[in-house]
Amino acid sequence: MKNIIIASTSTVHGSGPLEYLLEELNHFFKDTTEILFIPYARPGGISHDEYTAKVNEAFIQIGKTARGIHTFENPEDALHNAKGVFVGGGNTFVLVSQLYKNKLVEVVKEVVNSGTPYLGTSAGSNICGLTINTTNDMPIVYPPSFKTFGFVPFNINPHYLDPDPTSKHMGETRETRIQEFHKFNTQPVVGIREGSWLHVKGDSIVLKGTLDARIFEYNKTPYEIKTDSDLNTLK
Repeated sequence: MKNIIIASTSTVHGSGPLEYLLEELNHFFKDTTEILFIPYARPGGISHDEYTAKVNEAFIQIGKTARGIHTFENPEDALHNAKGVFVGGGNTFVLVSQLYKNKLVEVVKEVVNSGTPYLGTSAGSNICGLTINTTNDMPIVYPPSFKTFGFVPFNINPHYLDPDPTSKHMGETRETRIQEFHKFNTQPVVGIREGSWLHVKGDSIVLKGTLDARIFEYNKTPYEIKTDSDLNTLK
């Protein structure tokens, strides 16, 4: 049975890495003290080792450690043996490119669909949807495919930002970009605001955290859903 946390971000403004999620993660990863970390997204271009060390600053607070998948001779075996998996944020295109390069896309899908707890933040959340076509990131590398895990039957837009009526920025809003996406694609998009997440448990998909989420469906007016709302029917 799938057990997944799809979080908008690892860090909420004014707090440390994963701080807002630590209590939840202590229970989520209750059956293991070592979490397999996939650092491929490399935020800011930092190394895999630097990223893993940064993540461990958070996990040590709940008595757990993260070990980077890049330190294993056989990453496929590492996934099959993992009791918990965390895929962090950074650049979604870099992340997906590396997952395909290392032939791990189908392996991750297999182990997570079999019940291994999976935590995704930012880019690691983007890849839980059907495709990465609604990411906010620049395509600095070109992965073999934009198709990803499909753990949920829609696309994700982490870090969703509402239009600011006082802003002098003349560029497109997130809502405008997603509306552009729907001129060519029909799957729904869930905009997750900072500090909120989706908890997937088997066939259940529930919004958690402090903020509403914004839902975009093809040929429909966007609408809000509140915390603890069920997204099972969104397809």
